[in-house]
Amino acid sequence: MTDPQHQDEGSSASKTTGPESPDAPLHRRGIKSYVIRAGRMTEAQTRGLEEVWPRLGLTIADGPQNLDTLFGRVAPRVAEVGFGMGKSLIEQAERHPEVDFIGIEVHAPGVGKLLDEADKRGLTNIRVYREDALAVLEQCLPADSLTTFQLFFPDPWPKKKHHKRRIVQPAFVELIRTRLKAGGTLHMATDWEAYAEWMVEVMDAAPGYTNTAEPETSPYVPRPDFRPLTKFEARGERLGHGVWDLIYRRD
Repeated sequence: MTDPQHQDEGSSASKTTGPESPDAPLHRRGIKSYVIRAGRMTEAQTRGLEEVWPRLGLTIADGPQNLDTLFGRVAPRVAEVGFGMGKSLIEQAERHPEVDFIGIEVHAPGVGKLLDEADKRGLTNIRVYREDALAVLEQCLPADSLTTFQLFFPDPWPKKKHHKRRIVQPAFVELIRTRLKAGGTLHMATDWEAYAEWMVEVMDAAPGYTNTAEPETSPYVPRPDFRPLTKFEARGERLGHGVWDLIYRRD
């Protein structure tokens, strides 16, 4: 999860008015879907990275995963990209011990915080990557292995010249589709209406997905009870800001 008010001043000045073609490369030199932001580490965050990481942390170097072996059981599997400080993901893992969760986040304070909380709460159904999500999806998570893929409040990159940096692109959602089981869902949420419209445009053109919303009323679904309300989102609601949830099912 990233703060949409911060932009990468050194990004490309190329312009685009819509999503890229499905065959556009997922990796481009100098182009990423996130920006590393400096942050001070608390004692708890440092403890998470130093003491809990060896047990719950994963890297690209660990290679392709057999998720049944990784978690020691057969269970529904949820992956979330950009979990920020991890509050929502921790809440979900604690509420649903019967489900396994894989979090992917590049920011050290958030990863440290989530690991510290997971350990304090005795959670065994969560694993964490501090890696580029594209690399994890391509190299580590097997095909047809996920029940749900979550992308909550990704950086909207609102300036047109930055739209290529948006993580929601045809090639990205196709990669997710291959990692979802048949009937699995891609759940996205954003508080930027223009990005919500972009997501709908990408997803409606993507093969192998069906929107679970009522199409005659809206492409969006009401916020599901199973998606925890974040502090950021609650503040936005008090200020009258909108939030748009989209849930698409893999055919």
